[in-house]
Amino acid sequence: MSKRRKTYFFTVWVVVTVAIFVFSAIEPAHAQRKSIRWATSSTGSYGYRVAAQMVKVLEDALGGEYTVTVNPYPSTTAAMKATMDGEGEIGYTADVGMEELYDGEGAFKDYKPRKSKMVHTWYAYPMESFMAVYAPKASQFKSWADFSGKPVFFTPAGFMNWLNFKRIFKALGYQFKHVQISETAQGDALQAGTIVGAVCYTTAGRSLPSYWRETELRLEIKIINPSPDEVKKLTAAHLTPTEIDATKAFSKDVGVKTILGVPLQFGYNMLADMPEDIVYKMLKKFYAEREALAKADPGFIPLAQDFVGMQVKGINGYPDAPVHAGLAKFLKENKAWNDKWKIAGK
Repeated sequence: MSKRRKTYFFTVWVVVTVAIFVFSAIEPAHAQRKSIRWATSSTGSYGYRVAAQMVKVLEDALGGEYTVTVNPYPSTTAAMKATMDGEGEIGYTADVGMEELYDGEGAFKDYKPRKSKMVHTWYAYPMESFMAVYAPKASQFKSWADFSGKPVFFTPAGFMNWLNFKRIFKALGYQFKHVQISETAQGDALQAGTIVGAVCYTTAGRSLPSYWRETELRLEIKIINPSPDEVKKLTAAHLTPTEIDATKAFSKDVGVKTILGVPLQFGYNMLADMPEDIVYKMLKKFYAEREALAKADPGFIPLAQDFVGMQVKGINGYPDAPVHAGLAKFLKENKAWNDKWKIAGK
């Protein structure tokens, strides 16, 4: 072999060796960056929007060691099951969803998660469910009794507001007749009479979900409040309606100044096997950023006003479910822990 060819092969060998060394040094750094999958409801929902907003905050909270991805599912219930079946680490839910899960009712009847059940981890905002109709037909409805047994879009099946109205109608003794359509078809269905009403919801009495904002811009909408007798029955069932300023939620007149909506607490819960330190760091970061979150999205105003109290409300929405150790540590530090609650895994 000539001296020139020997020199060539030696040079190639050196380049390859250096490349292998460099990539072997870089690869562990990539390998150490773990993944957190955040399961939410569909892309048009408020739950998805919030998760997308929180990605950077959570990645910063964990020191850049994790990549957070938001994975939408057809409903909140589907997101819960995906998390419990090992397809995600954080799952969208609400107090009514935790109740149905642990009671083994509805969509969770005979359900056995491939990993384990979600536990109380972080509650982010309240939502309020109420009933809306197409304005030209509003005179046909005086109370929620007028929707009993009639075709209504109660939000997509499996959404927590859908579950909320199931328990509302159960408390009132009304027939729940749901018509499943896509969110984008809601306006056309109201106009055509395919549905006589549609459940709307606000976050913190202000923010509408994206698909409802589109509907109210396209159509004239009227809100039908529960009657005084219905309010009494709901209050007796611990579903007391809360008052919402209609002008803060809608851009147009909706027939009432004050909307009566039945509240529920929404959160993003995890499994008990998520390390305590990760959940604790997440909560501390969210707590530190609460004022900035409220400025960016009015749905976070109640969280900013009483972050700790919202966690307590979320747990008390279904206190029989265990509390993640990271949340327990956070609440104990803030003197808000209740010894009647159970810490997951202990």
